[in-house]
Amino acid sequence: MTRVGQRSGDGEGAAAGQPVVGLAVGRGTGPELAAVFERVLGALTADQPAGVEIARSPRLYHSYVSLRPEGDVGRIRELTAQDADHYERWCRTRARRGTTAVFRTAINAQSLYLVRRRLRAVKVDLLTTGAGSLLLVRDQAQGFYSGENLHTPGQVIRTLTFSREVTEAVVGYALERARSEWPDGRIGRIVMAYKFHLLDGAFDAWVASLADRFGVRIEVFQPDTVNRNLITHGLPDRTLLVAGNEWADIMHVMLLDRFCSDRQENRCTENVCLAPGAAGLVEYQTVHGSADDLAGRDLVNPLATIRAAALIAERHAGCAGAVRATEAALATLDEQGVRTPDLGGRYSTTDVADALLDALEMPGTGSAPQDTVLVGGS
Repeated sequence: MTRVGQRSGDGEGAAAGQPVVGLAVGRGTGPELAAVFERVLGALTADQPAGVEIARSPRLYHSYVSLRPEGDVGRIRELTAQDADHYERWCRTRARRGTTAVFRTAINAQSLYLVRRRLRAVKVDLLTTGAGSLLLVRDQAQGFYSGENLHTPGQVIRTLTFSREVTEAVVGYALERARSEWPDGRIGRIVMAYKFHLLDGAFDAWVASLADRFGVRIEVFQPDTVNRNLITHGLPDRTLLVAGNEWADIMHVMLLDRFCSDRQENRCTENVCLAPGAAGLVEYQTVHGSADDLAGRDLVNPLATIRAAALIAERHAGCAGAVRATEAALATLDEQGVRTPDLGGRYSTTDVADALLDALEMPGTGSAPQDTVLVGGS
């Protein structure tokens, strides 16, 4: 039996020893994917003595599409700010109460990046191939994406910031994470892709100082130079690629294709908060967006959500082997042709989730866990 207690809002925590996982849901296909997440996490943690509690944010956050009917720019700005303020407060509350993991479905990018600036978030994705691996660390805490808008008649003026303090936090975390991913401490190459030529020499001077302090060699390139080198030479095994979000957001899907032969619809990633008061909180998300055109049709691809549930179960709920068991079940589904229409299949979201749970076999259980969920309020 799966024991998942669910609480809306900011309750005071779980029973002793019970992991708490945050859940934040956006519009579009968010509610459908949240349901998949709860089912899969419950199945993966079925044999945990204390179970897992899901602390769900009480707000249903906007997607960009859900904001458009508002029409008025002022109203859209107001709702964007409200979503950002609420989500930031909720994340900080969860971090303060000891929650280490949040799963969030897609929400409006402007709200999201306001929060990422305030929480100093970096997105982390380890891309692996038979020839090696690349660790991508996306700087989401500064730059164009994290800017503020000022509206005047016929104009939008966007103000952005880069700072030495944030750059140091991002580089420091990237090095720490690389050494964690490659435990022998060997990093093949450290590359930073930023539009540093626009910053009057300040950014590359900060990086040179940081390289001296950390005792490493860091190469700073313009994004087009990184692209050219990638096409011509590739990148060596164990490259740590730290990138401004302006480039990395666009290139993420290309790097997935080149290094993993993977698609963003199937992929989840993590956003690590570095800001004081929130450090240690990791937000897991699907790489794909809110897919509002599929909302309510039971057709959204659930693979990224399923993988996020597996990562959270293994890393934050003590379920050793959850990722491997999930990947084995997904491989079975792929062999059987159980896919949603975007992957050329004819199965619904629910069909894929049902088949996954039928095929799932956790280490030591000998059979797939029962899909029974107990939901308790408080």
